[in-house]
Amino acid sequence: METGLIVSREGGVLRIVLDRPAKKNALTRDMYLRALAALEEASGDESLRAVLFCGEGGTFTAGNDLADFLSFSGEPMAFPALRFIKAVASFEKPLVAAVAGDAVGIGATMLFHCDLVYASPSARFKAAFIDLGLPPEGGVSLLAPMRFGEAKAAELLMLGEAFDAKEGHRVGLVNAILPEEELQARAFEAATRLAAKPLTALRDTRRLLRGDRGRLLERIDEEARLFAQALRSPEVQARFAAFLKKSAQ
Repeated sequence: METGLIVSREGGVLRIVLDRPAKKNALTRDMYLRALAALEEASGDESLRAVLFCGEGGTFTAGNDLADFLSFSGEPMAFPALRFIKAVASFEKPLVAAVAGDAVGIGATMLFHCDLVYASPSARFKAAFIDLGLPPEGGVSLLAPMRFGEAKAAELLMLGEAFDAKEGHRVGLVNAILPEEELQARAFEAATRLAAKPLTALRDTRRLLRGDRGRLLERIDEEARLFAQALRSPEVQARFAAFLKKSAQ
């Protein structure tokens, strides 16, 4: 079955490519599950030392596929997106991202958990939760103020303002802005360099840089509970319906 994901091993790097360009690489349950399996493989294989995320078709990802998400019949907290972002947050090896075009919703959130983020001039980052009547997810309510300061985090999470690659670089989300035709190759080169470092020292350095993982995972769970509560509200249901109607036009 087509999962919208391409997973490949290249030396010590596991490359995970979001490959659903007709839908701006919007993430479905199948894509999350395949990505989870890939991260589990990378975690358990000592020959895999780094993971690279990228997207096909000039877009990183438009976030959740809302139609797929709303068709899920289980409890919202059982949707694979939560397992995926917790797996990314808990991952012990380096994570690198190459971002072109839109990185929306969880596409922006997951970048806070990456060690190196490279962007093309077309990159555009947006946490779209507030406009759907939803709280943040993926620990970004904790990480954004730490990374940006409270004022910039409020623009991202309360106003829902998008920002471009230059602003992402200025505030410290993006390591470097690269020409689109060089983006994936240069990000892969960085992932390869990380993969060549001594693994124990790399893991220890990463753990020290990131601090208390328990606090982060607690925040992710707290956000998820609020997210699930919000999904049941008539306001959010109405906003989802309006968004889907607009998208279908």
